[in-house]
Amino acid sequence: MDTDRIVLKDNERIDDLQRNGYGIIQNPERFCFGMDAVLLSGFARAKSGDRVLDLGTGTGIIPILMAAKTDAAHLTGLEIQEESADMAGRSVMLNGLEDKIDIVTGDIKEAVGLFDKSSFDVITSNPPYMIDSHGLTNPHSEKAIARHEIMCNLEDVISAAAALLKPGGNFFMVHRPFRLAEILTGLRAHKLEPKRMRLVYPFIDKEPNMVLIEANRGGKAALTVEKPLIVYKEPGKYTDEIYDTYGY
Repeated sequence: MDTDRIVLKDNERIDDLQRNGYGIIQNPERFCFGMDAVLLSGFARAKSGDRVLDLGTGTGIIPILMAAKTDAAHLTGLEIQEESADMAGRSVMLNGLEDKIDIVTGDIKEAVGLFDKSSFDVITSNPPYMIDSHGLTNPHSEKAIARHEIMCNLEDVISAAAALLKPGGNFFMVHRPFRLAEILTGLRAHKLEPKRMRLVYPFIDKEPNMVLIEANRGGKAALTVEKPLIVYKEPGKYTDEIYDTYGY
């Protein structure tokens, strides 16, 4: 990390990502990435030469982790919130990845106007999970926008992915199991065929709280359901697979 090039703003900090010496700038008063983003970066696949787009990149965690974990040729993060996009851009500089990662400030609903159609081999997204902003004290706060479908919804994300993926390209998303039926229906409606799915359980005896999905543009119908991913072997202690995903 080249910390000499980076100016931190109020309440910002640099967190070590435990991968390739990379770090990320975060502001805990705004929004910090969670386990879902880390698990998605481990679930997603990108080959040598692939162009990757992350829809709703936040502070750039997924492109930075995928730069460390894959041989992708180039990665782009699209983020609507200017402050988050600014942090993402500075994190790219922090890690010396300016030639490999671009951060674009823009709206997922307008992504087709920002990028050429059918131009990406891989698209990832960790979109807002909650259907509305009911009960939120500030629906325009960074945390609310990241968690609730305020600026975009599931349909916006899936339709953008379908338009921007190359034929045969793959879309990777993390979401909540309670919306699984809607997710699968939406993917197929946009000719993104679900190919791989993995449910994430906090403990082996609890219900799943995340689902990882891979879909292929124009693929044939055949869905592989992978073994469950268990996060904790006991309270406060991750399973070996989670430690490996985090790079500890």
